[in-house]
Amino acid sequence: MKILHTGDWHIGKVVNDFSMLEDQEYILQQLFDIIKLEKPDAIIISGDVYDRSIPAKEAVELLDDTLTTIIEKYQVPTFIIAGNHDSQERLSFASKLLSHKGLFIEGTLTGETRKITLKDDYGVVNFYLVPYSHPAVISSVYNIETINNYQEAFTVILNKLKSKLNTNERNIFVTHNYIVSNVDEIIASDSERSLSIGGADYIDVSLVEDFDYVALGHLHQGQKVKKENIRYSGSLLKYSFSEVNHRKSVVIVDLNEKGNCTYALHDLKPKRDMRIIEGELKTLLRPEFYHKFNRLDYILAKLTDTEDLYDPLNRLRAVYPNIMQIERNNIITNVESVTKAKGDYQNKSKLQLFSEFYQNIIGKKMSDKGERLLKDVLDETKLGDIL
Repeated sequence: MKILHTGDWHIGKVVNDFSMLEDQEYILQQLFDIIKLEKPDAIIISGDVYDRSIPAKEAVELLDDTLTTIIEKYQVPTFIIAGNHDSQERLSFASKLLSHKGLFIEGTLTGETRKITLKDDYGVVNFYLVPYSHPAVISSVYNIETINNYQEAFTVILNKLKSKLNTNERNIFVTHNYIVSNVDEIIASDSERSLSIGGADYIDVSLVEDFDYVALGHLHQGQKVKKENIRYSGSLLKYSFSEVNHRKSVVIVDLNEKGNCTYALHDLKPKRDMRIIEGELKTLLRPEFYHKFNRLDYILAKLTDTEDLYDPLNRLRAVYPNIMQIERNNIITNVESVTKAKGDYQNKSKLQLFSEFYQNIIGKKMSDKGERLLKDVLDETKLGDIL
């Protein structure tokens, strides 16, 4: 059985006031191309289908068109679970009716993990769908008051599921959670919404190691967790500048007889990439600089100029129409050091204090010419006599 694993679509997402709908529609066309090429027997979308619990009309229409194409045109059974960005109840709407068409949506957690079974030449393949739920919800569903964190909550779900699990069959587990082996090995990004505070959202990977494949959602960089068969598919697109070096892809899983499973990645190429450019303003505006890449990309410009700049955003936007952010590296890098004067500031002259301030902000010492000009200004304002 061939399975296409994807997730974290975040349909309707807005990044720095830029709607990503056009980019998402573009990338979903690539998904159709992959479906035509690979001809999967099943598709898994492992949560965060929408970016908001109440998505915009345009986001709903795009998802509707996409799922209709997958089910009606390509006729591929598709499994969807809710993520932490989704509204579980809204995503579940008409799920019982849609299951007859081969679209299986599990939005709301119940006391019994939903199991759907498909068949191939090697026998049955069981898909177990566990949508994202907060520990308090899991505590209520299972009527257990002692649940305090995600690890304990997930243990309750898995213990009940495993009591009925036939390990002689091939079993696929689908969930949207922060499942880890070593936290330091996980590649996270700024666009992922934290599930809790202080690491209480981590779930140990040992709980899911009995499954033949684990299709995870939540982390936006595609990656395995301890084993090849436990994977985050990653998001469809880059949704923050912390993801500029991420490789966006979908996972193709070839599930043969029990214990025989292989994997391949299909890269996704965005209409507009996310890119960080750095240098002085005049450099970034030169054709020999921006002709090296697609200037229609979403841009974060890190300006290294030390002098004042006139309207840098609009000047850059004339060349990079999709610029999202400007950052003055020298100021941000030294922001902590400018909050107070160093040392015995009460016995320092105003010239010394301003020279220290200048160095903290600009990142280098004031020139002799600059100090002379400053002293002249202070003298003219009748402050020279106290220097």
